[in-house]
Amino acid sequence: MDTKIITERLEIVPLSLEYAQDIFRELTREITTFMGPKPPEDIEETIAYINSQLPKIESGGELPVVILNRQTKEFLGCGGIHELKTRTPKLGIWIKKSAHGNKYGQEAVKGLKEWAEKNLDYDYLRYPVDKQNIPSRKIPESLGGVIKKEYKRKNESGKTLDEVEYWIYKQ
Repeated sequence: MDTKIITERLEIVPLSLEYAQDIFRELTREITTFMGPKPPEDIEETIAYINSQLPKIESGGELPVVILNRQTKEFLGCGGIHELKTRTPKLGIWIKKSAHGNKYGQEAVKGLKEWAEKNLDYDYLRYPVDKQNIPSRKIPESLGGVIKKEYKRKNESGKTLDEVEYWIYKQ
């Protein structure tokens, strides 16, 4: 899948091995506090994850992405739309610590949502987020997302997340 999403400040491109070092460096314990994955212990873990995603990208089942500064091409984070072939695909995102506070996450998710509206047939997009992660909760709320589910789940680090699931409908 050769997808490039351009927003005002961002260039969003499919995940590739080109960004393995950036992902390994920036996907820290702090960043993953409210996320499902745990931080990679070594670069091989990151490479294995990326390699596991490439066939899913090619088959059109997943769209994991890398978020770059449009002007400088600086790596800012990752995200994606998962379960593309369902009626309720799932959005997710993370932004590196040094780029927090610039609303890059909000802009990236808005770009992903606009791409989904043009390219997918779906009922709504799911956006699960831990209740305590207020900055991340503002992202689906800015897009009209409504809380439709609440649940607890353990992340890969063994922490129990107390999540709300926003549903974001087509505009």
